[in-house]
Amino acid sequence: MAKIKWSLDPAHSEVTFKIKHLMISNVTGQFTKFDVSAETEDEDFTTAKVSFTADINSITTSNEQRDGHLKSDDFFNAEKFPQLKFTAARYENVDGDGSYELYGDLTIRDITKRIKLDVEFGGIVKDPWGNTRAGFSITGKINRKEFGLLWNGVTETGGIVVSDEVRIHAGIELVKQA
Repeated sequence: MAKIKWSLDPAHSEVTFKIKHLMISNVTGQFTKFDVSAETEDEDFTTAKVSFTADINSITTSNEQRDGHLKSDDFFNAEKFPQLKFTAARYENVDGDGSYELYGDLTIRDITKRIKLDVEFGGIVKDPWGNTRAGFSITGKINRKEFGLLWNGVTETGGIVVSDEVRIHAGIELVKQA
């Protein structure tokens, strides 16, 4: 079996998150600088060694003040911990129809936890320029407090300002390397 290296196509990929604000609406954010690399046996992604990194300073929620707060020690502490990291450990076919579960280690700040992500495999195609591409839609949830993102405020009625649950969505397109 041949080992194949895959690299990220950043122009056709995104990493976003949503978190409840005041438990009545969502704030959406994204990382604008991130990288994914994978190595597979032939084109079989169930054998993939996958790593992902995101630059904490690239976080944006379309609100400069909030983005600064997220980069501070109340949340990510971008100065001390400049990257978020995920390393895949296991990729399992769930239903034989393109649905998978991806297990791996997520590191935020200096805390690493095993998480599970749901993956919809979009397939592998040749683009008009002869490149082989693979597409994935990835979703999951984490509890931010488990990763040391502890800040929260309380409203005058005792409600919380920011939920503990963070929903993750990534659309990833990888390109087979020659």
